Amino acid sequence: MDSLRLLDLEIDRPSQRVSRDGEVLPVSGLSWTLLDVLLAHGTDVVDFDTLAAQVWAPAVVGEDAISQRVKLLRQALGDDGRNPRYIRSVRARGYQLCAPPLPVRAPTPRARWRRWAALFASMAALLAVAVGLLFWSRPAPQGAAQSLLQRADYYAGIGQASNNERAISLYRQALQADPESTPARRGLSRALSAQGCLFNGSPAQMREALALAEQERRRAPREAATHALWGYAQDCLGDMRQAMAGYRHAIELDPGDERSRASLAYLQQERGELATALRQNLSLKAPERVRFRDVQVARELELLGFTQAAGQRHARNFQLYPDNVFSNIAWPRSLYLAGAPQQARQALDEALARGTPHPQLRRLQGELALLAGDPAAAAQAFELGRQLRPQQSLGQTLAALHGAQPAQAAWISQRLQQLGDQAGAGDGWPDAAIERALLLQALGQTDHAVAALQQAVDDGFRDVAWLRTTPLFVPLRGAPGWPALLQRLDTDIARQRAQVLAAAWRPDDLASLSAAPAAGTR
Repeated sequence: MDSLRLLDLEIDRPSQRVSRDGEVLPVSGLSWTLLDVLLAHGTDVVDFDTLAAQVWAPAVVGEDAISQRVKLLRQALGDDGRNPRYIRSVRARGYQLCAPPLPVRAPTPRARWRRWAALFASMAALLAVAVGLLFWSRPAPQGAAQSLLQRADYYAGIGQASNNERAISLYRQALQADPESTPARRGLSRALSAQGCLFNGSPAQMREALALAEQERRRAPREAATHALWGYAQDCLGDMRQAMAGYRHAIELDPGDERSRASLAYLQQERGELATALRQNLSLKAPERVRFRDVQVARELELLGFTQAAGQRHARNFQLYPDNVFSNIAWPRSLYLAGAPQQARQALDEALARGTPHPQLRRLQGELALLAGDPAAAAQAFELGRQLRPQQSLGQTLAALHGAQPAQAAWISQRLQQLGDQAGAGDGWPDAAIERALLLQALGQTDHAVAALQQAVDDGFRDVAWLRTTPLFVPLRGAPGWPALLQRLDTDIARQRAQVLAAAWRPDDLASLSAAPAAGTR
C-alpha cells in the first residue's frame, strides 16, 4: 500500500512523505522509519524488541531511546502523549496506532470514465480562456522547479549521506528549470557544504558551495540567511575566522537565528571559550531544531572536566541518535579518555557499523591500536582516515608517521616547511600546531614539539584529558616543558569551570558540584 490515510494524515510511503491538509509535516530519518513500521503492523501492538530490530538495527538501543524517538515523532505529527490521537503507548509492551491506516485506492475504470467525461464537457468552455491565458501564464519550468525544490528540501532535511546526494541532484535540476530560483541556489550551497562537513565530500563541492553563498550574500546583503549560508560554507572549508564572522553577522541581523548561534558556539568551543560556548548552547529556545546541540553540550562539559555528567549525556546521545556522526564519535572517545579502552573499542566497533564514516572515528581507532601495542592496525586505521578526506593535512601526517614504512626525516622536514609557509595565513584551528608538534617529535626535537603544543593552546586547544591519554605524544611526557603545558591547561579550565558553576544558567546535572578542580571527574 503506497498511499495511506491515518485519520487526517495523508501518507505517501515511496516518497516518505506525511502531510495534513496539504501541509508537509517534518517526519524524516528514524522518525519516518518508526512510523512506517507502526503502519505495517496496523493497530497491533508493536513491542520494544520488534521496534529496536526493525528501526535501529544493527545498532542496539534500549526502551529509553525508543520512547524518545516516539516522542519526537509525536511532536512532528502534532500528537499528545497524554491524549494520543495517532500513537498510543501500551504499558510495559510497546506502541500501537490509535486507528487503522486505510489504503487510498486508485479510481476504478468507471470512475475514471466519469471524470474524463466531465473533463471533456468542460474543455470546450475553457478552451478560449486557456488560449488567452497562454500568453500570460507562468512558464512551466518554474512550476517544475518548485516541485523539484520541495523534494530537494525534503531529502536534505533527512541528514543522511545518500539523501544529501539526492538533494544536491534535485537542487541542480531545479536550477536548470528556473536559473533565477533563490531557494534552489541557497539549498544547493547548504547541501554541498554539508557534503563536505558531514559526508566526506570533495574540495570542489565545498568551493562551489562558497561561490554560491557569496553570490547570495551580494544579492541580499541585509538578509541574515545569506550570511549564515556564507558562514557555513567557510566553516566546512575550515576557515574558522571567516565562519565566525559570517555567523556573528547573521545573528546581528536576526537575533532569533538559533542555528547560527549554535554553529558559532561550536567554533567558540574550538577556540577554547568553553564557558561562553556552553552558555550559548544552553540559551537556545528551541534546541530540538538544532541537530548537533546535545552533542555539543556534552563535549563542552567534557572539556570543562565534568566528565561524569558529560559521559551520561554522551551515552544517551549514542543511543538516541545512531545516525548522528558526532554522537558516534563522542561516546567511544569519552570512554577512551576516561581510561576504559576496552569499552571504547566495543563502542567504536558499533559506531563504525552504523554507516557514518568520519576521519575522527579512524583516528580514534588508530590511537586505540597504538595503546594496545598493534602498530599495524594503527597504520591501517590512520590510512583509512586519510582516504576519507585526503585534503586534510593532519590526516596525511598521521598516516605518514605511522605507516607500514614510516616517513623519513627528509619528508618530515619538507612537511614542516610547508606548514611554516602556511602559518601566516592560519585558519584559526589548533590542528596545524598539533601537526607541527607531531612532526617535530618525530625528528627528536622535543622542546620545539612542546612549544608547538603551547601554540595550539594559544589557538584554543583545551583537551587536556586527551593529552594525558593519547599514545601519540608519549615521547614528550619526559620533556622539561611538559608539566608546565599541562598546568597551563588545567589552570584555564579550572577558571572556566568555576565560572560555569557560579552561573545561574548552569545545567541541572551540575547542581551538586562545587568549583573545586576535582569535582565531577571520574
